[in-house]
Amino acid sequence: MNVMDELGIQSFCFRGSPTNEEVIERLKECGCSKIEICQKHVDFTDESGFEDVVKLYKDAGVQIVSIGVQRFANDAEKEEKFFKFAQMAGARFMAADFALPTTPDCYKTAQALAEKYDVRLAIHNHGGKHWLGTPDMIQHVFKQTSDRVGLCLDTAWALDSRADPIKMVKQMGDRLYGVHIKDFVYKPDRTPEDVVVGTGNLDLPGLLKAMAAVNFDGYVVLEYEGDVNNPVPALQQCVEAVRKAAANV
Repeated sequence: MNVMDELGIQSFCFRGSPTNEEVIERLKECGCSKIEICQKHVDFTDESGFEDVVKLYKDAGVQIVSIGVQRFANDAEKEEKFFKFAQMAGARFMAADFALPTTPDCYKTAQALAEKYDVRLAIHNHGGKHWLGTPDMIQHVFKQTSDRVGLCLDTAWALDSRADPIKMVKQMGDRLYGVHIKDFVYKPDRTPEDVVVGTGNLDLPGLLKAMAAVNFDGYVVLEYEGDVNNPVPALQQCVEAVRKAAANV
């Protein structure tokens, strides 16, 4: 895949812009036309608003490639609405989190809905303190689920859990469904701080080469959570960093 053709942005980056019209404007300022949209910008429990949101993005020429991160807790009635939005938007993927107390039943419920709506669920590894933050735990879930469940690799949170995101790309293979390209540096107390991708601890060229080596064909979005009120300049730098790294893959 050509990463630059597929590169999008996670809408949480634009959480300081509350309306979808503003999100679309910011997204285009960054030079992207794909988005993973989160609950900051869509109420996934209110079906009455789905059509208007989807139309807004389609009319603007923006492709919704994924939604999430969606939490699954074995609540089929609520969770089916997530899939209805994804289907209406044409999104093939959904970033996912599983509520630990509801396992393994939540897997079964989520898988059944994913099969019904032909969506792939991608576990978001949210750092060393999260129960799904390490490769071992993700593989543990894979052993209990079908290939409807894979990984959305968040590169910064992988680093946070002391894992190597490049090794994770190779390890997860055909169950790697999405990538959040994100980078951290750390304060003395080990509090993470978002930085332009490739300027912190992430080996950006190595990541893109690993993705190419496994013939990655999922979705890929940038995630930068700094500068809440004006993230565009940093995201523009992120896009350019990916462009430069991709040119050498």
